[in-house]
Amino acid sequence: MDDTDVEQVTLALLDAANDKDSEVQDQVRKSMLTLGKQQPDRVLAMCQDYLLKHPKLVVSHRVVVLQTIELIVGCRIEEISAPRIKSIISLASEEMTRSKDVVPDWQQAASNILVAVGNKHINDIMEEILSKFQPGVLPHFFVVQTLANLSDSNVYGMVPFLNAILGTMLPMLAMAKQDNMKWVFSSALCHFSDSILEYLANLDKAPDPTVRKDTFSGEIYAAFDILFNNWLQSREPKLRLTVGEAVGSMCHLMASDKLEEQLPRIIPTIVSLYKKNTEHYVISKSLCQVLEASVNMGSRVLETQLDGLLLTLHQQVSAPVDYSDPPTVKNHNEVLRCFSLLANSFPDRLVMYVLQRLENSNERSRMGSLAVLRHLINSSSSTMESKKLLILASIRQPMADHSNKVKKRVVQVISAMAHHGYLELEGGELLVRFIVQNCALHDTYQSHQRATSDPEEVTNEALRTMCDSTLHLLTTTVGRLADVLWPKLLYYLTPSQFSNATTPLCKSLIVLGNKKKSNQEPSFKIDFTQEVNLPSPQTLMIRLLVNAAFPFNSRGHGPPSLSLLQILSINIHPKTETVWEKEIPPLLSLLEVSESTAESLDKKKWDEKLLELLSQTLTSIEDDKWVCQFAAEATRYLSTYNNALEEKSFLYRCIGVTLQQCFNKEVVKKQLQEVLLAARHNDAIEREGVAMGVGLCANSHLEGTLAKLDEFGKSDAFKKSPSIFNLLKERNEVEVEKVKSTLILCYGHVALNAPPEKILSRIDQDILRCISKHFNTKVLGIKVETKDLTMKLSLIQSVGLIAKAISRCVKKQGYIFSRKQELITVMLDFMKSEPSDSLKTPVRPLVMTTCANLMSLDPPLSENESFDLLKVCVNGVLSLPPDTHTPEKTKDEEILDPKQRKVLYRDTLAALQELLRSILARDPSPDGLQGIFKHIESWLGSVHDHERERAITATSNLLTYYLESLTVKCMVSFHNLGALLGRLSPRCSDPLPAVRAAAVDCLYTLLSIQLRYEGFSLDYRDEGVEGLLPLKEALENPDHSVLYKTCSDLTKVMSKRLPQQQLTTLVFMLFEGLVDSQANCCRASSVILNTLLKNRGAGLQELVRVAVGQTVLILASQHLQTVINTLVNQPLPYDSWTSEMWMAMGADPIVANQIMEMVMEKLVITAPYVDKKESMMRGGMTKVATNQPLAMTCGLKELLLNGQAQEPAVSLFPQLFSCLTVRLGASVGVMPPKDNNHKHSGSLHVAGVAAEALRILLARAQLDEVMKRLDEDDAWDAMKELNTHVTGVTLLARAMAKHAGPRLPAIVESLCPSLNNIYECQRITVTAFFSELLNHHVATELMLIDVLMNNMMERISDPCCTVRMLAVRGLGNIAVGSPEKVNKYAKELLAAMSSGMEEKDDPGKLITLEAMSGLSKVLLHLDKNNVHLLVVYIFMKIRPFLESDNDDIRCASILLMGNLSKFGSGEQVFKDQIHNVLVSLLLHLVDPNAQVVKACKYAMRVCAPVVGSEQITAMFQNHLHEDKSLHYGEFINDLTKYLIQDFPGMLNFYHISVIQFFKSNWAEVRAAAAMFIGFLLGNIQQEHLSHLNMGTISKGLVVLLQDPDPVVRAKAAEAMGHFH
Repeated sequence: MDDTDVEQVTLALLDAANDKDSEVQDQVRKSMLTLGKQQPDRVLAMCQDYLLKHPKLVVSHRVVVLQTIELIVGCRIEEISAPRIKSIISLASEEMTRSKDVVPDWQQAASNILVAVGNKHINDIMEEILSKFQPGVLPHFFVVQTLANLSDSNVYGMVPFLNAILGTMLPMLAMAKQDNMKWVFSSALCHFSDSILEYLANLDKAPDPTVRKDTFSGEIYAAFDILFNNWLQSREPKLRLTVGEAVGSMCHLMASDKLEEQLPRIIPTIVSLYKKNTEHYVISKSLCQVLEASVNMGSRVLETQLDGLLLTLHQQVSAPVDYSDPPTVKNHNEVLRCFSLLANSFPDRLVMYVLQRLENSNERSRMGSLAVLRHLINSSSSTMESKKLLILASIRQPMADHSNKVKKRVVQVISAMAHHGYLELEGGELLVRFIVQNCALHDTYQSHQRATSDPEEVTNEALRTMCDSTLHLLTTTVGRLADVLWPKLLYYLTPSQFSNATTPLCKSLIVLGNKKKSNQEPSFKIDFTQEVNLPSPQTLMIRLLVNAAFPFNSRGHGPPSLSLLQILSINIHPKTETVWEKEIPPLLSLLEVSESTAESLDKKKWDEKLLELLSQTLTSIEDDKWVCQFAAEATRYLSTYNNALEEKSFLYRCIGVTLQQCFNKEVVKKQLQEVLLAARHNDAIEREGVAMGVGLCANSHLEGTLAKLDEFGKSDAFKKSPSIFNLLKERNEVEVEKVKSTLILCYGHVALNAPPEKILSRIDQDILRCISKHFNTKVLGIKVETKDLTMKLSLIQSVGLIAKAISRCVKKQGYIFSRKQELITVMLDFMKSEPSDSLKTPVRPLVMTTCANLMSLDPPLSENESFDLLKVCVNGVLSLPPDTHTPEKTKDEEILDPKQRKVLYRDTLAALQELLRSILARDPSPDGLQGIFKHIESWLGSVHDHERERAITATSNLLTYYLESLTVKCMVSFHNLGALLGRLSPRCSDPLPAVRAAAVDCLYTLLSIQLRYEGFSLDYRDEGVEGLLPLKEALENPDHSVLYKTCSDLTKVMSKRLPQQQLTTLVFMLFEGLVDSQANCCRASSVILNTLLKNRGAGLQELVRVAVGQTVLILASQHLQTVINTLVNQPLPYDSWTSEMWMAMGADPIVANQIMEMVMEKLVITAPYVDKKESMMRGGMTKVATNQPLAMTCGLKELLLNGQAQEPAVSLFPQLFSCLTVRLGASVGVMPPKDNNHKHSGSLHVAGVAAEALRILLARAQLDEVMKRLDEDDAWDAMKELNTHVTGVTLLARAMAKHAGPRLPAIVESLCPSLNNIYECQRITVTAFFSELLNHHVATELMLIDVLMNNMMERISDPCCTVRMLAVRGLGNIAVGSPEKVNKYAKELLAAMSSGMEEKDDPGKLITLEAMSGLSKVLLHLDKNNVHLLVVYIFMKIRPFLESDNDDIRCASILLMGNLSKFGSGEQVFKDQIHNVLVSLLLHLVDPNAQVVKACKYAMRVCAPVVGSEQITAMFQNHLHEDKSLHYGEFINDLTKYLIQDFPGMLNFYHISVIQFFKSNWAEVRAAAAMFIGFLLGNIQQEHLSHLNMGTISKGLVVLLQDPDPVVRAKAAEAMGHFH
């Protein structure tokens, strides 16, 4: 390779080194470095020359060149010649010191070169630098900086020079007046000291092992003296810090006596720097070095400095540490190192100091002390061994601190102590307690509070998470703690203050228990008699069970509690193990379901499962004494849950289940007594819990429970007694009422849970009697009002439970509940006594739920009783004010919050719906439904929105229930359908959207009920009825017109399904709806009436139309021409009557035939359109349809609509089809004629009419498959529009060829004359049709091929471009449709395609494109003999198109080239042609057009065998798949290797071809060309280099390096890297 080429390239790279694009800059550097690595001397010389020749180069450019020199030197230092090294040193030195001012980037870059060279040639460097470091002259800033950096990078080379350097430097220090010079000297001294220390620490590797510390002590001390005494006082903070840092490093090298002498000054001075500087890390680092030097030499003076030191260090360690700010973290660590150093020398004083500071209650001070303590425990464990008990005692004070920040540090200290054996000592358990306490913390922030911005802030959540992790860590990593934690952690499970720690506690106990169990350690078995602090097994089991009942509370303590229970099984009781191993895992898996949440868990079922588990466990234990103790402890444990009433309620149920299993009747009585006495009766949840517990107990002890309740009812709890000091005059009356309420509820639950066979006999005598006694009512029927709401509610609930109990028993044994009506009357009285203007209590919903439960019992209610019940309940609920209404507060009432009020309203409406369902269940017939509906219907028209909404919701719910429970045994009439529809349908346009939606649901349900009554099955779906539901969306739009349109649609469905006999009822109901309270609904009633009458009265109109049609037909058979002329002159578009008349004439086949012939004749001879000027202002012509042909086409379309016109339509099908297809061609893009008298004439789509007529013709000819295909392809829309017409006609021809072949010969015959038509639009249509027919084999089968081919050949010279293009397409299509005919027409085809490719008058190159695509198809079937001589000729024709700007032409030409390949295999001339275009194909593999890339891959794959290289053939065939991505760089790299190997003689041709692409229009191709050249250069061997014109390459790349596209520039720079 010629040197000048390398130089030219290197020069270009140097010029481009400052490119504005950073990626190009990087690539230039890489290439420079690559060249530099190959020829370091030459490239370095060029860089030097470049800098010398361009003294005014901008700094950034100089810097890049200098950095390049540094990089080359850095990696090729061994290979660079000595003279070059010397010249580089002098260049760098000169560049570094040329400017007296400091220019950091430039001078630093030059300095870096010197440092890089200095790693190998230290003597040469020192010679140069020391020449600029002369005694008595202040050196350049960067000379000193370079010396400093050299001492870092080449310690062993530099230290021998340092003595001399220090000697020269010392006098200079006094001359330095500028701060920056002082800074650089200080920095250098710091680096020198560090280097000397490193040298001394590694003497065994050093070149001169005789060097000793005292060699430097004198100079270092002299320098120290100036720095310490003068410079350290500077006002410049940066300088002070650097001087301080240097002092720290220099201390190690000072003579011991000097250091000892200076220490009392050094330490206070460095400490004082803290106040003057904000950056403390450097100061702490320096202080640490001073202390290390002092400790190493055993300083005695240090102790005198201790007090001040500790005070400062403590202040530093107490400073906030921000982990997002690294310097604060580094400072903290350095300060801790200082403490470690002092701890080794003064352990007692240090520990005492830290522990004393712990007593200080200041937060920061404590945090600092704790940080030090943790550090010392971890780093100086031997020193701290004797201080363990002292530390344990001292840590208690910060443990009591309220600050979370302090607590966090305490936790960290405890963690360290645990790993060093502190927790096993006495007092260690307090530390465990501390961790557990903080695991139980509650959340810090409520949602309305703002978090603070303190980076050190520790929220309760963060501290709790940390304690969780610590507890887990202690459990899993500190093995010796296992016996400290097990079983002692169990203690924390039962006190309520630790409840939030349950989850981590259980997890730790599970880990410990599992480990001990699997290792069969004896300590796994807990002796509860020895471990006096632990809760008993019964209490543990109770706690864990209640936890499990609320699995998502206390941070999800359910699963861990259950798992722990399973592990503790043999410790709870040996017999539980088997039951729990079987029962607990399924419970756990229920909770582990990923979407399991408090909302998704069925709480009722879950509680039942847990109570069942308890019951099974107690049964399996078979130890009455243990069970009795369990019951007693559970009762005692109740008070723990005084602040968690839901949990307490569950515990009452557990007690009930336990008492079921108790056989000791005395214990049962005693526990019941305790439960009843200790309960807080004032709370509703607790009363309910007590009652459920007592009820569960009654399952096994009915007699005893009833007796206990009776006894308790007579006990002191109810007696009024004087209280102490007469503070209260008598026992609180309210409380007595509340106790009575509990008892009344208890009776209800006893009834519900007692054994069915025993309860019925007790209902009247024991249960209802006692209830009535407590309710202050001697006889239940006589009302004695109680003011106490709680008692009322309890009574209602209890009666409901009794009704439930009876209905359960009745299933097994018949029973007449004689008190049913009495109870219902009492319930209704309660309901009536509620204030009608507000809903404050749950009396209403409870009364209705109870009545619903009573409804199912015998005897049934009489009609009047039912009426009363419905009237009171429906009116009592529907009349309530809306739930947003806030009732006025009376003096002793609490107001419900909006959320509670909403829930109460929701429950009340649900209870009403439940009651209505239970009443309907007694009589599920149309009459039963009507009986309920009559109470609701008056509310449907209420003036209040909320009342209408409630009424319609209740109706919808009732109808749905009716439909679900409907069993039609015989064909019954749903006689009230009309009435119900009439009432409900107007509500579909109610002003309230919710009412509208519910009304549609009602109609849907009603019509579904009607379908069932008509005998349709349950799963039958009627299309009309199903169409109602989507209308709900339309009803969301409040626009009146939309609402009425939707009402009309609804009515159409109703009218279809409504039996005739119910029509009258519906109409009358709708008349009533015309005076609805809502104007919208009145209008809806009228819309529904109109639609109904229209739909049901439509028969009349139909009769009139038929009569008119008959008359016109009779006239036409007599006077056809007159009738036609009259109709043709009717205004367009035709109105419905004119259309009817045209259609009527289709009824007579003879008349229809005559009309069709007449129309076809007229369409042929009449001009289809005229050209008119668009306007006076604008030029240009518009095609406007002529009136008569348009009117006739419209008439023909209507005529064909008559089914009886089928016969003439079929007989004239070919002529009609041809006529309408040609008419369609002449109508595309044509405007309708303007008729000033008829405003709608402009709305006619001229081509649309012809297309529609053609569509109806195909239907009449029963060509269903053709129509289906055309509809699927949207061909009709395409045919009507100018820009897609050809595509549409192509689709029509394709469908006809595939599905109507036999009809084609006659059609082709009819269409041929139009090919010579003067209207080119018609020629285009027919040519497009014929062109597509050639695409199908049917043309050959029907012997149409010659006709079609001749026509296509004639059209090749048509004056219209589009026709010529379609003709070429048609000729190409023969290869697909009739490949066997290709060789017959070979000559004509090749001639036509060749002339197509040479077409001059071809604006969009469409003919060229078709010619190439067609030739591609034809070539697949031509014999070699027919093409052989033309291959090269065609190749030559194609080549220019490879670089065409038109993507499609590039694509087609490349595909054609691929298809030509089979004709040239084995031919040298063809092989040459392939090689001629190979470069083009390779570069277009990165073409911006994806289709071109695919075509290139295809062409190269099929041409691969012709190339003449096995390896290249394999590469093309393996890597170039259309659907696979290609790693272009790797591909071209490998390819160039094979090209060099297999075609060395063609390298000259190749690289010249590639260079031509440097000027390509596409940046991607230019970049690929540069890459290609780069890889060619990179892979070529020396002996082949002569084939390449390096001058041309280098010139080309230099030009590309200035390309506007950065990617191209980068690739050019990369290619240049291969010039070596």
